[in-house]
This record gives sequence, structure tokens and C-alpha cells, in this order.
Amino acid sequence: MRERRHSRFTVTAKDWQIRTARPADAPELARLRHAFRTERRPATESETEFLQRCTNWMIERLAPGARWRCWVAVAEGRLVGTLWLQLVEKLPNPGDEPELHGYVSSVYVAPTLRGMGMGTALLTTCLAECDALAIDAVFLWSTPDSRRLYQRHGFAVRDDLLDRR
Repeated sequence: MRERRHSRFTVTAKDWQIRTARPADAPELARLRHAFRTERRPATESETEFLQRCTNWMIERLAPGARWRCWVAVAEGRLVGTLWLQLVEKLPNPGDEPELHGYVSSVYVAPTLRGMGMGTALLTTCLAECDALAIDAVFLWSTPDSRRLYQRHGFAVRDDLLDRR
């Protein structure tokens, strides 16, 4: 059994679970978002300001009926991983074609707990929800480190998708 040390506690592969995020999770989710985004690039906004702004944003997006879904990995009562899904409406179609896309974002597991299957469990849970909602296509932007995870779950590099930055 794989065991990892995270801050002040030890986590084994059986010590964590995946669940749907709730609005009350927003402060911890904001903390995870900050950790995720500052892992590769320094922040230009103070951590305090970002956490407040992000917490407020997340509370609204986690409200019932919102177009966002979020799942969290929980170990010893703390959030240690997250995945966000935005439901993107398509224009109505006259044919038999689903009218939703799914945008996956902010997939993150605390660095000391990676390699235990949390990312796979978060993604599997999200894709099951996408299947249940009959989502037409699910898309995301990956990092080089995460590309293999997504490819194992059926994602492919496309030559028909354009983006502009």
C-alpha cells in the first residue's frame, strides 16, 4: 500500500475519498487553486486578496443550478485535490446531437499525494457525470505532466481545435 506524508498527517491509498464540493468548501478550494496556479508561476496578486476573490467566485459557482460542478479529494478531513467542470451550452441543433460541452479545469492534487490515484478518481467521477448528462464533447488544456492521465481516459490531441491568446 502506498503511503505519503502530507503536512502533519500520513495518507495511504485507502485513507481518502472523492466527493462533490459544497459552497462551504470554497475557502479550501480557493487555497488549492492558489497552490495550483503558483506551482509554476509566481502570483501577481496578494494571497489574501486572491483567496477572498476566489472564495466569493467559488461560492456562487457551487450554488444549486450553477453551470459549474466540482469534485474534491478528501484526506483526514482536509481537501487535498480538486477538479472543476463547466457545462457549456451549445446552440440548439435541429438534429440528434447533444447540446452541452464540458470544460474541465483546475485538476489538482497536492504534490506530496500525487501518484496515489486521486487524479484518476477525480477524472473518472467527472467523466461519469459527463456521460450521465449526455455531454457532446469534453475539452481541457493539459500540462505536459498531466497529458498521459487524460490520454488514458480517452482524450486526444486534436487538429481541428483552434485557440487565440
